[in-house]
Amino acid sequence: MRALLAAELIKIRSLRSTIWTLALTVALSVGLAFLVGSSFRAGFDSMDAERQAQFDPLFASFYSITIAQLALVVLAAFVVTGEYATNTIVASLAAVPRRGRFYTGKVLAGGSVAGAAAVVTVPLTFAAAQAGLGPHGTTFTVGGTLEAAVGACLYLILIYLFATGVATLLRGSIPTLAVLLPLLFLGSQGLGNVPKVKAVAQFLPDQAGMLIMHIAGPPGDPRFGRPYGPWTGLGIMALWAAVALLAGYAALRRRDA
Repeated sequence: MRALLAAELIKIRSLRSTIWTLALTVALSVGLAFLVGSSFRAGFDSMDAERQAQFDPLFASFYSITIAQLALVVLAAFVVTGEYATNTIVASLAAVPRRGRFYTGKVLAGGSVAGAAAVVTVPLTFAAAQAGLGPHGTTFTVGGTLEAAVGACLYLILIYLFATGVATLLRGSIPTLAVLLPLLFLGSQGLGNVPKVKAVAQFLPDQAGMLIMHIAGPPGDPRFGRPYGPWTGLGIMALWAAVALLAGYAALRRRDA
């Protein structure tokens, strides 16, 4: 397994898109966090007293992650489907004929890269947001902030694993991105706020995972709240990722290279 992981990491590193998508993940998250924080800072004094009392600096701190996640989704699609596009999947499966072992290596290697990206992205995003928020910011010593940061790291890892499973199932970058980008950027975030479909949309993977980052409202909020807690929401997201990975593995086992 150690040799397999090393081989998969070499594959990821050799992809031209890897450095660009990882850099874009960090740049989008950090840059947008500063802009969102600055926007809230500029408009804070114009808020009424009730809105000022309800202001949550963690929303401004981590909202940009919902945009930066798209770059990680693109990376997962390219990492998985690149071998099918170039037909090097034949050589890979010849070298590692046990498909479960092959798939495990690919998932672990990709997940470790996503984890490293998350560990870098989340603290930088938080720092940029606090710089933008100025006196209205927060610190890691405030209750709930560290939990939100850890949740943000897990969120990025889970969204990568979810995309990995979908990409393995569909085996093409275009169909994978055609499904995931509208779901995560246009569909899920928009549908999560539409009252008539919120009852279902709030259980979609990104909508469930957002709660721990304070991007969705607290339980009981009639507009944006969720009927579950932050760690339960992350558990729902983990379940989505597990189902996607299992579906990808089933497709890998059944199909020829």
